[in-house]
Order: sequence, then C-alpha cells, then structure tokens
Amino acid sequence: MPVPGVSWFLCCRQDFSLLGRNYGEKEEEECFELRNKEDLAPNGRTPTDVIVSQPTCAANGTNGHAVSQSPVKMKKPTNEENGMGVDEEPDLIVKGWLLREVGGSWIKHRRYWFVLTHDSLDYYTGPEKGARRLGTLVLTSLCSVIWPDKQTYKEAGYWSITVYGRKHCHRLYTKHFNEAVHWACAIQKIIDTKSPVETPTLLLIRDIEENKFNPEVVEHIYQHNAILKYTQGPLYAPLLPFPYGNLEHTYHNGKGYGSMREEAVRLFNCLQQLESAREPVPIIQGVLQTCLDLRPLRDEVYCQLVKQTSHTPSPNTAAHLRYWQLLTCMSCTFLPGYNVLKYLRFHLKRIQSQSPESEMDNYASFISEALEKTKCRECVPSWEEIQMLMNRQEMLCTVHYPGTGSCQLYISSHTTANEVVRRMQEKLGLHDSKNTFALFEQNALWEQPVSGNSLIADVLTSFTAKESESKSQWKLCFKLYCLLDADSISVDSIEYLFLFEQCHEMVVRGQLPAREEDLVALAALRLQSLMGDYSTHAPFPPLDELFPGHMLETRVLMSLSAPQAAPPCQVEAQDCPATQRFPTGLLAGTLWSHSATVAHKQKMENDKRLLSRLKEEAAAVTAAILDRWKGLAGYSGRDSMAAYLTIARQWSGFGCTLYEVDFYISSTGNFSEKLWLGVAATSVSIYKQGESEALESFPYGQICSYGVSDSNTFKITAGDRDLIFETTKLTEIMQLMNAYFSAIHRQRGKGEDPDTITFTESTDVSFHHMASTPTLLELPSHPV
Repeated sequence: MPVPGVSWFLCCRQDFSLLGRNYGEKEEEECFELRNKEDLAPNGRTPTDVIVSQPTCAANGTNGHAVSQSPVKMKKPTNEENGMGVDEEPDLIVKGWLLREVGGSWIKHRRYWFVLTHDSLDYYTGPEKGARRLGTLVLTSLCSVIWPDKQTYKEAGYWSITVYGRKHCHRLYTKHFNEAVHWACAIQKIIDTKSPVETPTLLLIRDIEENKFNPEVVEHIYQHNAILKYTQGPLYAPLLPFPYGNLEHTYHNGKGYGSMREEAVRLFNCLQQLESAREPVPIIQGVLQTCLDLRPLRDEVYCQLVKQTSHTPSPNTAAHLRYWQLLTCMSCTFLPGYNVLKYLRFHLKRIQSQSPESEMDNYASFISEALEKTKCRECVPSWEEIQMLMNRQEMLCTVHYPGTGSCQLYISSHTTANEVVRRMQEKLGLHDSKNTFALFEQNALWEQPVSGNSLIADVLTSFTAKESESKSQWKLCFKLYCLLDADSISVDSIEYLFLFEQCHEMVVRGQLPAREEDLVALAALRLQSLMGDYSTHAPFPPLDELFPGHMLETRVLMSLSAPQAAPPCQVEAQDCPATQRFPTGLLAGTLWSHSATVAHKQKMENDKRLLSRLKEEAAAVTAAILDRWKGLAGYSGRDSMAAYLTIARQWSGFGCTLYEVDFYISSTGNFSEKLWLGVAATSVSIYKQGESEALESFPYGQICSYGVSDSNTFKITAGDRDLIFETTKLTEIMQLMNAYFSAIHRQRGKGEDPDTITFTESTDVSFHHMASTPTLLELPSHPV
C-alpha cells in the first residue's frame, strides 16, 4: 500500500517537479520563438525565425513538464512541434515556457506559457488553443526590465529577469542563460518602441509654453486644471512620468529609498509638512538630500513647488512662504531640466506681475538671479547656509592667511575659490604680484589646495563632516601657490610675510634639507621675529613649532639601535649546550608565558628609555636655540625674517613644493623608494628625503608629457625617458604643474622671455603633451 504522502504528491499540479527528476518516458519539445516583425513574409512567417528549443519530459504520461537540464537547441520548428495551441496573434514575437514567482503559496515558482506581443506580456495555463489566460502586463515606455545576474543564479539555480509594470511585477526564471537574455532583449525592444508616456502635468506645461504670450488662455488653463494649483490634499501619483520598478538595482541601494514614484509622493508629503513644522531646516535638508541622491526627482520637486505656490488661498502667510524658502534653496543647489526651467521662469514672472512689492516678489527675483549662477552642488547646504537662504542673505566666511591674520568675506552659494582668491588679493594689496595664490583646506596636520572652480559653500559644508571624523578644526587658508619670482618680493610687503611663514612650515615639516646648526639658527631667528630680544619671562613655544621633530627621533633611534655589550649572564647562557636548557613538554606553556612577560617588560623599558632620551635631546636642542637667540639681541622682526630666508635660500630647491612619492622607476632602470618630487617654477626635480642635492632634475623644456597613468601612478616623459612615480598626491601635482605652465604661457604673452615651453592637450585627458605651437587648451585649477 503506497504511503499517503506519496499518493498526495502524485496528485499535485501538473507543472510541479521535484529536483528535476524524470517521471515519464515520452519526450516532448517546446519552443522559444523570437521573431522580427519587419522580416515577416506574406504568409506571416519569416525565413529566419530564431527558435530556442527546450526539451522537457512528461510526468507519468501526463502533460506536466519539468525544466530540462539539457542545453538550449537552436532549430526551426513546425506547427506540430512547437505546440502553438494558443490563439495566433499577428504581432506575436516571443513565446515559451517560463517559471514565474508566485506569492501566498508554499510553491515559490510555477510554470506558465508566456506570450510576448507588441502591446503586452501575457501568460497562460498552457500552449494549447483555448488555454486560459491568467494575466497580462501592458508594456509602455515606463516599464523596465532587470537583466539576469550571476548572484541570483548562484542563490536560486535559475537565471532570472524581472519585468516591472504599472501595477504588476513579473519575476521570471529559466535554467538557460541564452533564453533569459532573449526574453530580456525582446521585452526591452518592445519597451523602447513605445511612445513616451506624458502625464497631465506635462501636457499642461506644454500648453502653457505655447500660449505664454496670451494671458487669458493661460489663466483659463489654470482655472480649469486643479493639478496646477495649490492643494491641501495628498498627492497619489507623481506629476511627471517615472519608470516603474524598484531603485535597488539602479539607485543608491541600501539608503532605504523605494521606487521613484513612491519617493515622489513621499516628497510632496514632506513639502506639506513645512507649513506646520516648528523648525523647517531639517525637512528642507532632507528634501535636498533626496534630490542629491536621486537626480530624476529634481524636476518633480520643482513642479510640486510651482504647484504649491500657484493660486494659494493665503499667499503672504509664514506657512505659505515656507514653499518659497524651499524653492530658494533648490534654486541655489540644483538646476532643473530645460523644459521645467522654462516653466519655472514663466511662473516666477507671473508671480512678480501678479504680486509686485510683496515677499513673493522678492523671493521670485532672488530665485531668478540664482538660476543664472547655480552649478550642481556636491553637498547638501549646511544648516547655516539654509537659514541664510531662507532670509535671502549671504554667509560670512573667515579666510586665514600665513601668520595670525584673517579676513572675513561675505559669500553666496555660488561663490567659487577663484573669486575668493581675487577678493583676498585686492584686500591685501597683492593684485600686482607676479606670484600666484590659492585657497587651502587646512588643519593642524594636513592641508590640500582647493580647486579654483570649487564652491566655497561646499568646502565649508565638508568641514563639518571632516571635523566629526578627525576631531580637529578645519579652516580656509589663503597662501602662496606658485612662487614664480621670489626676488621681486619687497621686504616690507605682506607677501614677504607669506614667504617667511610658508618657508618655516616647510622647515618644521622637515622639508628643508639643512645641517643641524642651520636648523638651530633658523629656530632662533623665528623666536626673534615673533618675540623680539631674549627675556627670561618670554614664553617659549613648543619645540615642534620651531624645530623638525623627526630629526630628534631619528637621532635617538640610531643611538639606541647601536650594538651594545651583552650582560655576562646572557654570554654564559649563549655558551651553554642545548642539552642543558629546559626540555619542551609540560613546562613549555609556562616557559612561553614567562618569555612573553619578559618581552613585555623589555618593551616597556625600551619605551621608557626612548622617551628619556628624547627628553634629553629636546633639552639639548632647546638650550642651543636659547643660546643663539640671546646672540640676536637688537634684530628687528624684518631683519630676522630676512636672515631666516637668506639661510633657507642656500638650498638649491628653495621655492619648490615637495610631494612624497612611494617609489620611482625610470625607463633606464633606476629604482628608488621614499623620495621627494619637487615641482618648481622652472623644473621638476627628484630628491632623496633629507638630502639637499637633487638626484635628477628635468627643466620644463625637456618634458614631453605628464599625467596620471592609473589610480595612484604619475608619469613624466622627458626626452626618451619615462619616469613613473607612485603617490597619493596625483591631483595636487597635476594642478600645480598646470598652474606653472599656465603662468609661464601668460608671461610669454606679455612679451617676457622666461626659459620655458608651451604645451597643448593630447587626446588622452589624463596627459599633457608639449608642442611647439604656443597654445593653451586647459586653464589652471587656481587663479594665475
């Protein structure tokens, strides 16, 4: 007597199979057919029909089928072979068996006969004529197809494609990759042939654009179409067309976003919350962040804001002005698409004509000016910037410069680093300088030049995130960038102070190769320039602000690493034969624990000895600096700076910017590690760290090309040699070399005769190639 479970299994649905096992002997062939409608012959058939045949086996003589594991066969079927029982349609393109994911059942996949036409994707109970159609997915231009991926195949054992429609989503599976690709291609081709879907809002925007010079018609359009006017009710569908489907395959997976349509409706709900919110800034920031992450939603939010600022019952209330404040923030952060931009500008002019001398008029005027200047932002505006924009005001920005000085400037959301540099040069009287300047992001341990086209508002916003990560304060600093002519700097100018302060920064970082007595003299001159003559009551700054600390550490480590005589007990232990030592066994763990304890104590003693030696060396260097300082009595601040720079100029690389490179290799076979790449006004040089003489130097006249060869490799071609450097400062090196070349080209244009070259840009955007024709195709990243 058969087991009840087996009997129940044999009565299961015909389309179910267990582990692909064969229960019958009769083999049938069912076809997956791909047709091109344009190639159809007069009889409805094409001579080049592509058929993917998928053999299956009947179970116990029934018509049930299991997915076969055999490879896909390409053959041309006859009507008897392909099971064309479903009513023939003249626009039928693809048909075949596929597994479909079903919900609400313990069976995850069920097998259906799918038919793709020019209008829809249908599925039936089987291929026979008169089979019941179980579902239809109408295909429009908003439908989307997710192609098969390996991850799904590894997890489920099937190749899957997902088709998104307005109300339904079909997740289809097959054992054969080629079959999945054929279905995806065919469905996507049908979607691509569909005319773009236009929402009522899009059609009305077009009508308004066509009749914008006829106020009566425009007013009639607004009066008879509530979708264009303010509403207190919810929005159930987006104003603009968006593709169906989930964002996890295309946009910011992991941020919790739903589909575009869901996010559009959710954003409108956030907009309505502005009217009653006690603090609107967090809501505004959230809307801007969503628009930054999901670019297609920007036009939707603009249309929603135009809607909520049209025909408002109480236009001058604080609640209604919240929409205008968000529209102001949007206009200073993102630009809408061309058609929506024209619609927005028409709306602003209409509001200004209907409500002159009102707050709405003021906001509309501000937004119109912002749209002329806005570039796409990299960061969402900060809390402070949003508050300033809500009041149509500018922010106050503090810019520091070498020394203890700073300037405060008013900036807008559109102010670039180049503009701030020009204003700082005018404010400090540096507009006639032959050298160039730039802004730097700077904290106590690190600095980086700011690209000339960067928005200062984005830079200041990024400081907030950086300060939370590094726990250190960041600031903007205005400094010398390209030192083209150090000799022309007047001793009495503020530019001379810049040169002195930036030279001292290089000394403290250990980037000025000099003897120890010269470094002591420089430290004493620094003290004299800051505090005047020596006094016992004068505060002494930390030593690392006067003297390169790495020199002390290097000296102490070298002294401690020198070989020392071993204690007598250790000598005796070394002479003992191995048989006299403790054998391994039960005591091995105890001996290992004892050895680890001894090693830990030894490490602690070494650390204490190192710290003690460092203090001794620091005390000795401090005493030497104080002695030199006492001998500088009577030197003025300017005299001290002049003497300081005189010593620094003894280095042949004075004025260059040094970048650490991990390794250097040339086509001649030279290879080195841990070097400096020095970029100066006339040449590029290679230094061994700590040494004053350059290993190699390449005047710009010998450089044929330079640029980034991969993610962290910089390449320079000089003559017939290729020089390759690995560094993390690729962008900074490129920007500085571009700036030097641009400054040199400008000097040639003024009739000066510097020993220089000209260059043009190659087809490879990451490299610059030199040419004899004096052309300049790329501007520097910083003002020159």
